[in-house]
Amino acid sequence: MTTTATPVAVPIASALRRLYFARFGFALLWAAALFPTASSIGPVSATLLVLYPLFDVGAAIVDARSSRGGRSASGLYVTVAISALAAVGLVFAVASGIPAVLRVWGSWAVVAGLVQLVVALRRRELGGQWAMIASGAISTLAGISFFLQAAAPHASLTNLAGYALLGGVFFLVSALRLGRIACESN
Repeated sequence: MTTTATPVAVPIASALRRLYFARFGFALLWAAALFPTASSIGPVSATLLVLYPLFDVGAAIVDARSSRGGRSASGLYVTVAISALAAVGLVFAVASGIPAVLRVWGSWAVVAGLVQLVVALRRRELGGQWAMIASGAISTLAGISFFLQAAAPHASLTNLAGYALLGGVFFLVSALRLGRIACESN
């Protein structure tokens, strides 16, 4: 089986490329905004914490629409539901403190990471998905780590900024790889 995009998959790869660039940019800006506020939960950090999974909901909807009829669409709808639940959970968690936020974020990262892994595996024929496969696996492990960090005496949100930044880098790598595939198939 080849990993280059077929002519039918080129429009999907192009749409994913644009979406992945947007996700990289958002993750970069989000991490830069969260990092200086990560020692406590205030209005800015609380807003950012809820905004991140909401952005994920929007990105998954855009992705599902561009992937209509593809094998990955069902996983993307699961991502919409999981991320929406995470946003609601974070609305309540920010009122309870950093440990509660880390538990909700960690649970979301585990489940969303597993779904991302499945979606990326289903998209292997598009090419450029190895970074998404790695990102899904790392998200799962990071989620477990966040959940465990919630028990630490001086828990912080700093690692969430790093998590978002690393996820953004994986989106950037996939976007660049998808661009090469689109060029090779023309």
